[in-house]
Amino acid sequence: MAPEESEETSRLLQSFERRFLAARALRSFPWQTVKHPLCVKHPPSVKYARCFLSELIRKHEAVHEEPSDELYEALAEVLTAEEPTECRRTYLLPSGDSVTLSESTAIISHGTTGLVTWNAALYLAEWALENPAAFTHRTVLELGSGAGLTGLVICKMCRPRAYIFSDCHSHVLEQLRGNVLLNGFSLEPDAAAPAQHPGHNTHNSESPVVTVEQLDWDVVTVPQLAALQPDIILAADVLYCPDIILSLVRVLQRLSACRKGERALDAYIAFTIRNPETCQLFATELGQAGISWEAVPHHNQKLFPYEEHSEMAILKLML
Repeated sequence: MAPEESEETSRLLQSFERRFLAARALRSFPWQTVKHPLCVKHPPSVKYARCFLSELIRKHEAVHEEPSDELYEALAEVLTAEEPTECRRTYLLPSGDSVTLSESTAIISHGTTGLVTWNAALYLAEWALENPAAFTHRTVLELGSGAGLTGLVICKMCRPRAYIFSDCHSHVLEQLRGNVLLNGFSLEPDAAAPAQHPGHNTHNSESPVVTVEQLDWDVVTVPQLAALQPDIILAADVLYCPDIILSLVRVLQRLSACRKGERALDAYIAFTIRNPETCQLFATELGQAGISWEAVPHHNQKLFPYEEHSEMAILKLML
């Protein structure tokens, strides 16, 4: 986020707080937040803006407060706007910076759920912000990166030496590359041996080497994985059906085989507990594969807005 945008955000928040604590009339609130510079630059979905503004006006009317003309004008704009297939979502970081993602407006698009951000990606990103040392000066391989939220937060806040986003779906990979560029990172053409890239192999480097790799868990080989030279493995919201779990465990076994005779790899798998049987299947398959694991304690970071009633967990695997 540019300094002037960060300053404007802080000013609006303080203005909201002052008016709320003093119980001022709703009409006096700074509702121009709907025209925040980030929203103008990276607009949310038309459907979301329409619902938000309609609810805001309804709440004004419920307490017999006349909504401001700005709210009516903003609603009129979105009522006549066409709904695109993509929208922008922006997540604010503690540093004042932000991560903006292009995402699908549909949960399932092009036959995949990987074009939107899911709760476990937010949860894992929060954990990373509490544990930046786990990533500093290390090469991170993320399996099933989806829209890229977790990795972009880590790249901006945790100073990894290199970050390898990966997925197997062509539309997800295309969106991933766009989101990496949208957030100011350049893309390296090859993730193999990232230490060879000049200017990125010192601890003083501010920007990590970033690559996006097509990685099919069912066909990728041990030599191909070894060439990536990861120090740490991440994945979020990839435990949603038995077939995917079996494929994930197989690729984790291959990653473990890359480290024979070397220090074991740590892998962190974050997921929403939707079906206990699915979680049990993952634990069973890990045991049969000889992969040890432990549950990561729930973190205290509450930075991103997501459904907090959803039960989420992170497992640390030793590969």
